[in-house]
Amino acid sequence: MQLALITAFGVGGATIIGVLIGFIFQKVPHKFNDAILGFAGGIMLAAAVLGLILPSMEEGNIWITAIGILTGALFLNFADKITPHLHRITGIDQETHTESQNSINKVMLFVMAIAIHNLPEGIAAGVGFGSDNIGNAVTVALGIALQNIPEGMIIVSPLIMAGVSKWRVFLIASFTGVIEIIGTLIGFTAVSVATVILPFALAFAGGTMIYVVSDEMIPETHSHGYEQMATYSLLFGFITMLIMDFYIG
Repeated sequence: MQLALITAFGVGGATIIGVLIGFIFQKVPHKFNDAILGFAGGIMLAAAVLGLILPSMEEGNIWITAIGILTGALFLNFADKITPHLHRITGIDQETHTESQNSINKVMLFVMAIAIHNLPEGIAAGVGFGSDNIGNAVTVALGIALQNIPEGMIIVSPLIMAGVSKWRVFLIASFTGVIEIIGTLIGFTAVSVATVILPFALAFAGGTMIYVVSDEMIPETHSHGYEQMATYSLLFGFITMLIMDFYIG
């Protein structure tokens, strides 16, 4: 339990670290942003496969794993569709700032999407510690923490450019990290109480992570003219997690 708690605050705190870095580099060029986001996508992809999906197959069977992956993806797909337009928490009066309304809409939907997928990401970190293979759990947690740093960075600039105060930007961005802490504790508790759900839970978490990489991270990194660099960044991220898994797992 103590290790799960440390992990929870570690993966959530990584987002806040990213936010603080984002304040230092508020105007990150698209080229740099696409590179770090692509690298983070590769880390997430490898963590999903090595730390979640393969252990799921070892703990259960191929059909439980397949259903879990698909269920995780469908869960995030449904969550994306019901994401509300959270204008009010930005502190901006929409009636007197109509010119920034579309910008606020897009930014808050993006932030909410991050918050939504941070919950199953946290669960992914938590369920791993419910298994016997702590090495895999650490690999997944490290992978999630590493990709949370650039994730926190890219939240800052759009919010500030949309007119949100820096203090409120910090609170909004930190909220996404808190969601991940909650998810980690939920995942650990659920698997500790009912180990029979471990194979499905691992696959579910893996499915959510693959969905995020494919639906959000890759399209974002391929929309500014730096597709090749983003692709190699993803490969380097994937290789980084392979090396980490080899030495830690």
